[in-house]
Amino acid sequence: MSAATKLHKTSWCALRQLQQYRTKASFSASSASISKRNELFNQEQRRQRDAVGRIDKIEVRYLGLPEDVTLVMNSNISTPYNCAQHLSEGHCKRSALALIDGSVPWDMHRPLQDSCTLQLLNFHVSEPHVVNKAFWRTCSFMLGAALNRAFKPEANLQLHSFPGPNIKSGSFVHDIVLQTKDWQPSKEEMRAISAEMVKLAAQDLRIERLDIQQDLAQEMFKDSKYKSEQLPSIAQQSHGKVTLYRLGDHIDISRGPMVGSTSFLGKCTISTAQKVAEEGPSGAFYRIQGVALPAGFQLNHVAYGVLEERSKKPSPARLPNEPFEEQQQLQLS
Repeated sequence: MSAATKLHKTSWCALRQLQQYRTKASFSASSASISKRNELFNQEQRRQRDAVGRIDKIEVRYLGLPEDVTLVMNSNISTPYNCAQHLSEGHCKRSALALIDGSVPWDMHRPLQDSCTLQLLNFHVSEPHVVNKAFWRTCSFMLGAALNRAFKPEANLQLHSFPGPNIKSGSFVHDIVLQTKDWQPSKEEMRAISAEMVKLAAQDLRIERLDIQQDLAQEMFKDSKYKSEQLPSIAQQSHGKVTLYRLGDHIDISRGPMVGSTSFLGKCTISTAQKVAEEGPSGAFYRIQGVALPAGFQLNHVAYGVLEERSKKPSPARLPNEPFEEQQQLQLS
């Protein structure tokens, strides 16, 4: 079966019939809701840029190859990616995440606020834990976008949350709700979702971060029952702020950080979907799990197969039907 297939829902019990990928992607959320959410995101992004006012200069001390150098950049405008542009094209392509003042992970497209030291992290650094954790979180975020593209509207898919990255568990995770209690996905359906992940990677979509006030977040997610329920606790733990991320037109809540582009995703397998609890009279929570390698990493078939099998084991992360507590592993972990 072609990797370019789409999930097609024909009954609440199966979601078995597939259509060719060439058919335009259908989204479970209405196009009007998606458009409105993106419109509000764009408006707030412009408002924050316009509010910068006087542009102050900051000194960014880059530490790394080919040599340490001090860059004069613009406060609240210049990003680590802009700094990489002053170094080389290779730095721009390889750098997945930044490290500020030796200890603070920072998104590549997030404006720098003050003078600082800057390290640009790729997946070959001697201590890759920080960038690997950001990669795992980004995979969960991308999985939400892939699921929205894959499911037909009749499935009434609702994205619930994605637990914080736990690399030792062997899988990244996204929890969803479907209006069926007995979905048992086929291998073809899992491949179809995996194909959506690969497509997102090929599009090289920039991953944008935006910190907003709770009231705006409530307006953006007013059509999402579960996001609306989670927002008050999220904002309470973050001094009234909510952090959003966007790729393409997909927007979700996460503390971050994430890698700078979908292109850092290499080989990817969405390996299992497990029912974890019932929800309401006709729905259920499902946990979708997968495994991926950063772009450019190669494993032989046997070794990657071991990772695929490991990723099918139930994740130890908190379940979506458990009481929401910010300090546990939900999106903000």
